[in-house]
Amino acid sequence: MAKKSRKSVGTPATVALTAAGVAFTTHSYDHDPATASYGEEAAEALGVAPEQVFKTLLAEVDGTLTVAVVPVSGSLDLKALAAAVGGKRAAMADPAVAERTTGYVVGGISPLGQRKRLPTVVDASAEGRPTVCVSAGRRGLEVELAPQDLVALTGARLAPIAKR
Repeated sequence: MAKKSRKSVGTPATVALTAAGVAFTTHSYDHDPATASYGEEAAEALGVAPEQVFKTLLAEVDGTLTVAVVPVSGSLDLKALAAAVGGKRAAMADPAVAERTTGYVVGGISPLGQRKRLPTVVDASAEGRPTVCVSAGRRGLEVELAPQDLVALTGARLAPIAKR
């Protein structure tokens, strides 16, 4: 069962949200280390549709690390991501590089509060939702916020980058 809280939990993501004055809700749950899908685990624990929970992935587009935020119900379309940022080729980033660059562990990478600001693309399906959930910076902790706030805080562009 997910626990709701309006207080900042103190991850770089929640600190960034608090500093920006953005309305958000944190949801914590007991993470199972044996889970096959962190995102699906989060959706189930929060009792929300997988289309509302977004996972944060890192890819290299023409050698530049790029953040992709897509619903856990789908997968990342690497060609669409490359096109969205004006690139030609995209490949998933090495997990160790993703962790080192963002300051978060795989399964807990948040698009918010990363060590270094990277080009970011949020799947266009977020646009029509009142709120979306993304990792708050650790496994078992999600943050729910308005998609327009997510886009504004990350400097993201919206584009259809998910395969359903």
